[in-house]
Amino acid sequence: MKKILAFILIAFTVFSLISCNTDSSADNGEAGTSQNQTNNGSESGGQTTEKNEMIFSGLTVVDTEECFIKITEIDADSIWGYTLKVQLENRSEDKTYMFSVESAAINGVQCDPLFANEVAAGKKANKDLSFSDSQFKESGIKEYTDIEITFRVYDSDNWTADNVAKKTVHVYPYGEAKAVKYVRASSPTDNIIVDNEYVTVIVTGYEQDSIWGYTVKLFLVNKTDKNIMFSADEVSVNGYMLDPLFAKSVSKNKCAFTSMSWSDSKFEANGITEVEEIEFNIRVYDNEDWFDDDLVNKTVTVNP
Repeated sequence: MKKILAFILIAFTVFSLISCNTDSSADNGEAGTSQNQTNNGSESGGQTTEKNEMIFSGLTVVDTEECFIKITEIDADSIWGYTLKVQLENRSEDKTYMFSVESAAINGVQCDPLFANEVAAGKKANKDLSFSDSQFKESGIKEYTDIEITFRVYDSDNWTADNVAKKTVHVYPYGEAKAVKYVRASSPTDNIIVDNEYVTVIVTGYEQDSIWGYTVKLFLVNKTDKNIMFSADEVSVNGYMLDPLFAKSVSKNKCAFTSMSWSDSKFEANGITEVEEIEFNIRVYDNEDWFDDDLVNKTVTVNP
């Protein structure tokens, strides 16, 4: 499992670098806005035009007999993306601990940082926790004003054991008073396929991705105080049953950009050269209680 995890992290790193290089000159963030405005009232893509001054000076996350986690500084211009410098310490006498991030969000937009590190018993480590800039291409977020992170520490050799530590913290690079929550600006091309008291699901567009194949771009909003899962069943494209790559967990009161995609080989095997109709059953449910009633369970049809 350790080798598999290491391979996944390496693959994710390479992909992130490719995405960052590809996207660095594109998208100036017209898609997003923020709830707060500065005195000059000028905004673009979820950030103010007047740069804030970073005042972050460090934050101790966990300090127990078993382990220690401290965010020491921020490197906003790292080659790996926006990076937090993190000190880790395993204070146990005989157990190897895995230090990981269970969930994270920037300005309320859920994201997946590159971070998972083993630390042997009685040892320390200095590690980077990085957010790829490409993750926020769709939202247009440029200034990270509220970084929410849930750290998890557990026995690396016994994944079923109780957590050694689990803690959620907020990092405010410019101070809590400057924190803003992301609100996506609607687009005339939006297709709102679900909008109820629990969630909103919007199809924001379609594209032929060079890596993932044909892609339906989605924006998901979790309005509940539960961690919920979005999935799709009984999916067909032009009448052919084709399972997509899609399943997304969204933390409570967070939003997320994601996608539903099919490989080129699946389309070729079914003679699909142009997508006319996609039909699927969208299901949304409590990610921690699968036996609870679904928040959404409905069949939808989209016509790209």
